[in-house]
This record gives sequence, C-alpha cells and structure tokens, in this order.
Amino acid sequence: MNAVEIEEAISNLAEQAFDAASFPYAFLEAFGNKATTIKRLQSGATNASDIEGGVLQRSNIHIAVCAEGPNCESRVTATLNTLKASPATTKAKAKFILATDGINLEAEDLASGETVACDYKDFPNHFGFFLPLAGITTVKQIRDNTFDIRATSRLNRLYVELLRNNPDWGTSERRHDMNHFMARLIFCFFAEDTDIFNGDNLFTATIEQMSAKDSSNTHEVISEIFRSMNTKTADRKKENIRSWADGFPYVNGGLFSGSTEVPRFTKIARSYLLHVGTLDWKQINPDIFGSMIQAVADDEERGALGMHYTSVPNILKVLNPLFLDDLREQLEQAEDNPRKLLNLRKRMSNIRVFDPACGSGNFLVIAYKQMREIEAKINELRGEKGRPSDISLRSFRGIELRDFPAEIARLALIIAEYQCDLLYRGQKLALAEFLPLDTENWITSGNALEIDWLSVCPPTGKTVKLAGDDLFSAPTNQAEVDFENEGGETYICGNPPYLGSTWQSKEQKADLEKIFKEKTKTWKSLDYVAGWFMKAAEYGKHTNSASAFVSTNSICQGQQVPILWPLIFNTGHEISFAHTSFKWANLASHNAGVTVIIVGISGAGKRTPRIYSIDDNGSPMVKEAENVNAYLVSGSTVFVEKRSVVLSDVSAMERGNGPVDNGGLLLSSEELKESDFYPFPIDEIVRPFVGSSDFIRGELRYCIWINDPDKVARIKTDSFLTRLRSVSEFRSKSSKAATRALADEPHRFSEIRNHGESPAILVPKVSSESRYYLPAGLLKSGAIVSDNAFGLYDAPLWNLSLLTSRLHLVWIATVCGKMKTDFRYSNTMGWNTFPVPSLTEKNKDDLTRCTEDILLAREAHFPATIADLYNPEKMPEDLRHAHERNDEVLERIYIGRRFKNDTERLEKLFDLYTKMTTPSNKMNSKKKVS
Repeated sequence: MNAVEIEEAISNLAEQAFDAASFPYAFLEAFGNKATTIKRLQSGATNASDIEGGVLQRSNIHIAVCAEGPNCESRVTATLNTLKASPATTKAKAKFILATDGINLEAEDLASGETVACDYKDFPNHFGFFLPLAGITTVKQIRDNTFDIRATSRLNRLYVELLRNNPDWGTSERRHDMNHFMARLIFCFFAEDTDIFNGDNLFTATIEQMSAKDSSNTHEVISEIFRSMNTKTADRKKENIRSWADGFPYVNGGLFSGSTEVPRFTKIARSYLLHVGTLDWKQINPDIFGSMIQAVADDEERGALGMHYTSVPNILKVLNPLFLDDLREQLEQAEDNPRKLLNLRKRMSNIRVFDPACGSGNFLVIAYKQMREIEAKINELRGEKGRPSDISLRSFRGIELRDFPAEIARLALIIAEYQCDLLYRGQKLALAEFLPLDTENWITSGNALEIDWLSVCPPTGKTVKLAGDDLFSAPTNQAEVDFENEGGETYICGNPPYLGSTWQSKEQKADLEKIFKEKTKTWKSLDYVAGWFMKAAEYGKHTNSASAFVSTNSICQGQQVPILWPLIFNTGHEISFAHTSFKWANLASHNAGVTVIIVGISGAGKRTPRIYSIDDNGSPMVKEAENVNAYLVSGSTVFVEKRSVVLSDVSAMERGNGPVDNGGLLLSSEELKESDFYPFPIDEIVRPFVGSSDFIRGELRYCIWINDPDKVARIKTDSFLTRLRSVSEFRSKSSKAATRALADEPHRFSEIRNHGESPAILVPKVSSESRYYLPAGLLKSGAIVSDNAFGLYDAPLWNLSLLTSRLHLVWIATVCGKMKTDFRYSNTMGWNTFPVPSLTEKNKDDLTRCTEDILLAREAHFPATIADLYNPEKMPEDLRHAHERNDEVLERIYIGRRFKNDTERLEKLFDLYTKMTTPSNKMNSKKKVS
C-alpha cells in the first residue's frame, strides 16, 4: 500500500463506530497487513502479547484496548505504560505501542521516544507517525504535517470518480482540460481558507448551497464560479454573472480564462469535493504537495501516489553549495552595514533560478522560500521590516515535459509567494497585493533537451513575450520569458531523469543524438541525464551561470567519464562541488530511494571546489580541493584508460577458459551422474567448471577437460560421442575461421588460458553493488575458471588480499562502472590500472595472513555460500572482522592509517595512479594478459 491508500484506510477506520475487539486488527489491516497475517494474529498463532486483550505483532507494534470509564485519559495512559513495561514488547522487538479506549488514543515510537496523544477521531491526522508500520521510510516534514498526503488522497478519489463518470475527459485530447480543472480546484480550496476569498469557506459553501444534492447541476455551479473569477468586477453585470457568484474576486492570470466547462458530477463526486473542502488548506506545503499531486494525473505514477515527496534537506544539498551558502555568507559578513545589505538585496533581485526538469516545482519553491528568508533578514537589519519583496516569481524559471506538473509548479510558486508575504509582511499586505494574478508564464511546458534554454532564461531584458494571455495555458513555442539581468547570475538546478542507455526510448535517444552527435561518436553509451549537463555547460558559455544536478553516479564512473567530461571541460567549465553517493530518499517504501550523486559545474576558477561526502561512521564531511576530477575525486584531471599489462607489481589477471561448444562440453551435477566415460574414471575426464554465479551462489557445474587426444579415441560411449558431434557441428557453422578450425578437436576448449593444475584466484565479472567487498576467492587445483570470470593463476596469495579489500572495490566501482546496478569487473580497467605502492616482503607476509584469515572465516560457516556470507545485512562478525583487519593492514601500507571514507580512498588511489602513469614514473611491467 502507498501512503495515500493508508491515509484513506485509516480515515475510514476512524469514521466507523469503534469496536474494541476488532480495532487492533482493523488498524493493522489499514497499514497493509494481508488477510492471512490478520487471521494468524486473531487465532493467537502469531500474537506475542502478554497483556489480556492485547495484540502484539513481532518487530512491529503492541496494541491494547482499555475499557471506557471515568478518568479515561489516565486509563489510556496507564495502559500505554503497561505496554511499554511489558517483557513481551521488548522480546518481540516492537517498534510502537498504542493504547485506546475509542475516545482517546496514545502511542509511542519506542526507538525515538516520540509520542502521540489525541482524541480517537483525530488520530488519522497523525497517520504519518505510524508509516514505518507499512515499511515506509518517513520524512520528518511529512510526519510533522500530514496534510499534504490527506489532501492528495481526497483529490485522487475525486479525480478517479470524475474520470469514471466522464471517460472522454481522460482521453489524450481532453486530459489537459481535466488537469487544468484540478489546478483550478486546488487554487479555490487554498484561497477560501486563507482569506483570499471573502467569507468563510466561500467556494465549498457556495457549491453545497447552490448545487442540488443529487449533483445534477454541480458542474453548472462550479462553471459559473469560474466564469465570475475570470470577469472583472466592472464587467460582471454586463456578463450576467449570477448574484451568488459575484462575491468571488477577479483572479486573472489565465487560471480561469478560456473554457469554463466542468466535468459532470455524481453524488459520490460531489461528496468527495465537499470533503476536500473541509480540510484546512492553510496547512499546505507547496514544496511537498506539488510533487505528490502530480501523480494524481499520471496513470503510470498513481500506484506510487504520495511517494513522490523529495525531502527539503536533499534539495538543499543542491541549492546550498550552488548559491544559497554564498548568499548567507555575504549576509553574515555584511552584519549591520546598510550599504552592504542593500548591495546584497540588489544582487538577489537579479538572481535567476532555472530548473529545466522542474516537475511540480520543488527546487524552485524551496529556492524561492530560502531567498525570501534571507531577504527578510536583510530588511529587518535595515529597519525595513514588511517592505515589498524585490524577488520576483519570474526569476524562478522552469521547463517541464508534462503539462499538469507544469501547472502545479506555477500554482505552487504562487502559493509560496503568498505564504512568504503573509509571514514577512502580514496578512493585510499579503492579501492586498495577491490578486489579480499577472499573466506572465515563467514555467514552460515542453522537452528541455529540444528547447533553447536561452529563449526561456536569456541573459538580458525585462519583458515577458507571449502570443497568448494565459499564465497556465501558453503553448511551449509561445513562451519566451526574460527580464533585465545585466551582470546578474543564473543558477541552474534540478533532478532530471537519469535513464541509462538500455532504458531510453527512441525519442530520448534522438534527444541525446541532437546534443552529442557532432561532439562524440560514442554518445549512445551516455545516460539521459548527460543531456542536461551538456546543455547547462553550453548555456554557461553565454551567461554568468553555475549549474548543479542530481544524477546517478554512472556518469562519473566507467566508460561514460571519458565520453562526457572532456566535452564539459572543453566549454571552460570545471566541477565546482560534488556530493558523493548517497540515498536520494523520498517517502518511499522498502528503502526504494535511489543512490545518487550531485555534481555542480561553473566557469573555471570562479570558486573553490568542494567535495561533500559521508565518512565510514555516517558523519558528513566537506573538503576543499584545488581541483575535482570527473570521478569526483580531489586531484588532477585524469581519465583512466584500459591497460594490457598491470600497472603495479602484482600478478597478471586473465580471462577464464571459453568452451565455445553450444553446451556440449559442460555438465550439470545431474548430467554428471548419468555420464559414462569408460574406460576412464570420471575424475580423469571431468573437472569442476566455475564461473561468477557458480562461485557466488555455491552452484556446481562441470566440464569435459581432456589434455591427451589418445584418451578421446578410447572413449566409445554414446553419450560422450553425441556430445563431441554436437560441439563439432556447432563450431563448423561458425562465422569465425578460428572457431571452424577447432571443429576437428571437439574435446578441446576453444579458449584455453590455464589447465587448472595449480590453485587459481577467481574474480567474478559481475557482483552486486550492495556488497561491501568484491567476493573474489581461491579455487583448488583442478578447477577450471569459466570465461565469465577472471583468474590469477598460480599467483601469491597476497594478491587476493588486494582484490578483497575495500580499496579495490571503490576503485573498480569508479573506473569500471556497472552493469545495471551490479559492479562490472574488467581486468584491463579494474586490475591492470589498480595502483599499488611497492610492497616489502613483510607487507606481503602480513597481507597473506590477512587473506588466510578471510578464507578460514568463510570456511567456518560452510555450507553458507559467498552470496550468504557477503549479504551486508547478515555478514558474520568473524568474517567482517577479518576483512576489517585486512583493510587496516593494507591501508596502513598506503597512508599509515585507516582512510576516513571512500572519497579519501579514491583521492589516494588517483594520486598514486597519476604518479605511476606519468612518463618519468611509469613502471615497466612485462606481464601481459590476453
């Protein structure tokens, strides 16, 4: 269940007559527990409670209902205390406790100590407090104010009901009309609760009074209200505006212009609309609500309704280092100097914030509110409190592909402006200047990778040129928005769609082709977000601008680095700041937040580059650097290239052995049992055959491996001869001459790199990104390494210490990149480029002992597989300790101490790599690989 569905279920529960016996189960069902789970609790099979009438769901919540009676509040409190003191609560690791008598309700989050105490009928107002019960990661702003989810829930029900009764409004031809209607409703609900409309609940009350209860004329009443708000007061008599609609103000701004047609209402839809109107819309958070409501109008996104909230702290990770920190620093330096404060205010009035993938406007709204806060402080210090703002909404530009989020972005900014005026200037002035809205269209609906950004956000001018007169409906090609800003600054920001090359549509690939075709032949490997970075860099060649986008870390890893970043740097830009990988968490279920980076670019030399990261203990870090390279590491600009020989004094790594046999030389465990190689025993003909997944999952496969051709002639069994014929036929049809030549030797592998006569170190080609270490390992003599893995043959054991270190994992994650979300290993990129300092014999002995400890710790947990052992949630402590010891020994060789985090590890590795690849310092290794 998503957050909106949970809110709806909880609200329905609170509206029903309270039943003490069924409440605990109904409560759990509202948070997504399945019917079978509820039945097992009711039967007592899984109810761990030690309190009479209590219901305890392990690792979740302990609930008890107490009897009504005098002093019911103290009775509920006493029951909550009993739940907290219950041994069963502790033993079952309950996260929450809840007590109620149907009149009052109290609950506590046992981890944080936060509590809720309210009337029973009001507990849906606190449903965000309980969202962890559904596996949903809560965000503090949501937990403290759940209005936005409740409003989204009710609007969604209304939206779905209206489309059910008006299916033509759901077609592509009319979907814009439906979305525009919803934007109008949202404005009306907000306006009637914030005194923008005169009278108490003017909009909702008028509909309730003037429309029939059977809903037959509800659409006509709403249409007349909309028509009134689009008619100037002086013209209303001439336009025959109905008297009951004349109390609504003239709004303008194009919000109510054009058609005032309204979808027809059912009785249910009318009820939903009135219910929405009873909410207190003063509580709306435009930065939260906008991102949630956009899913209402998107069929594909509605399943995640209420999950689209992006936390303010995450947005500020982009905006603060991009420009807000600089404004605050200048404010602090100005102290109470009137001239310096005035200069800062003038500077801010000329700043533009531009989000070319703005969605419902989260980044723009947060930027606007933060700048208004700084401006209010300036006015206060200058003794000008309540002064009109010099920060225009027109300074907050956006491009959004879909029209409904674009409308919501404009509406969210309008609401944010009113709320800021209310906060910093007072209600009287806020109301006096709010209406009528102007018609300037500063959010453009269209494809940001096709539109010329200079036409949306040019460097000079102060006019808004529109072919139409509609804030909310101007077509893309009519929006040319600009204003005077000579010498001002433009800050480009946002969270564009990432989309790796595999998942891009034909249209999206065409977008990238237009941008990159003339710049590089290898553009097809780039993520979709690369288009935004390139356009921002090109934009910066003509304007005083800086940019920062949220992105997946793949654009700063592997093959994309030498494709994209030389193009960015060639425009005169450098990386001005970066946040290394972190979870871009939203109100998402089951840790669904994607791992991202933030990269800021600006003209070279304009600011001191900074790297923001998190240390191994989870604490934030910031470091100033002379230069941040394309791998987001402090150091010189360098692009790691493939090497055919190892850079360091380590053993050579080769690919495994390739059969090229159509499966004829390979056997499963079952096939091996049924095989006959008379007159030879099986162990003379068959070897273990180990690839990446075999090694990680502990699966067994085998291969026919015959070094002596005479043995082949002596084996006459049908199963063996059938296999050889299959291999021979397959090879003879190959398009490759070398493969066809091997058709006469079907018993031999096509690609042989090692005969398995000595132990081999196996390195998987692909490994899950969730693992903290690369799961390389040691194979016994006789095992054959598959061609979907790499091998170090007859290599000293200390090589495995390097391979299974945290240092090596962060290196290959950075320079090799990923396949989907897994690490993609490459011997030419990962191992051959890995910089290792000169090792003494003692170093090698110490690392050998560390490797032996890791292998012994693995062996101690037999038959657990590598996948089991390296599950980050279940890694055995002795194995974790062995790896920690290995890391400590190795990292002391590098810098004499442990590294603080992966960022520091990469800094050292890139520094060493640069020194080792500088011509005067190159190591002349002769160890070649195939």
